[in-house]
Amino acid sequence: MATQEIVIVMNTQELSQEQIRSIGLEVLARELGPTGLIRFLQMYEHGNGDYTQEREDILPRQTVAQITEKIRRSRGE
Repeated sequence: MATQEIVIVMNTQELSQEQIRSIGLEVLARELGPTGLIRFLQMYEHGNGDYTQEREDILPRQTVAQITEKIRRSRGE
């Protein structure tokens, strides 16, 4: 018995970015399975920039004692 494939074409112009992303992930998960989906996403989501340098630039250098003191003050201790 031959199987028949049904092709549905949707107007992507009417979809939001989130809808396109969601549909794409659903299709990938269905066709590749969970592990294949994860492997596919890992190929394209490497990020960019230098996280370590950006963190140094943004966050002040603090000792553990300074961080502990801030936590205690925020808790009202």
